[in-house]
Amino acid sequence: MAPRKRPRQRRSAATVETILDGAARILEAGGLEAFNTNAVAARAGVSVGSLYQYFPGKDAVMAALVRRDALGFAAQVEAAIAPRPGESWRAAVDRLLDVAVAHQLDSPRLARILDFEEARLPLDAETAQAEAAIQACIAGVLLRAGDDLAGLDIDQAAGDLVHIARALTDAAGRGEGASSEDLKARVRRAVLGYLGVAANMTAT
Repeated sequence: MAPRKRPRQRRSAATVETILDGAARILEAGGLEAFNTNAVAARAGVSVGSLYQYFPGKDAVMAALVRRDALGFAAQVEAAIAPRPGESWRAAVDRLLDVAVAHQLDSPRLARILDFEEARLPLDAETAQAEAAIQACIAGVLLRAGDDLAGLDIDQAAGDLVHIARALTDAAGRGEGASSEDLKARVRRAVLGYLGVAANMTAT
């Protein structure tokens, strides 16, 4: 699943990103049936030989897409949890929900495929590491609640909230025409209900 070589120059890195962008567009438009190295190279505007300089096959391209998606999501989570002066912990929770919903619904077909392929490919160690990092971010937000969540097992709660949000967003992503605002409201009710916090409490 490793790339054939790592891009060391800006031009090479740009070529790899172009290849991955092309792969993502193919998956979103045509699904797995349309996904192969020839199609990816053509969509990216590079030769198949150029693609093979960096990736030994289509599974390596897919693994790189999964990794890129995970890194992008992690960066969005990090930005979402950054504390703002004078705000409550619930504001950070709201931003996390925005990130989770957008991640699933902005490109729903691609998100479903990447979830499926992440489970199929031998990426368990990387997936576990990424999930642990996300849970640690959520735990950090919950710790800010102080007495609001007194007595709660923070680490366990963080893991449970990941699974709750994932279940609801994945289900919505499999449907047609899911509304991001409706989905966020439903996930928010589930999350705050789990935490024992009134769902109509404001985020500020």
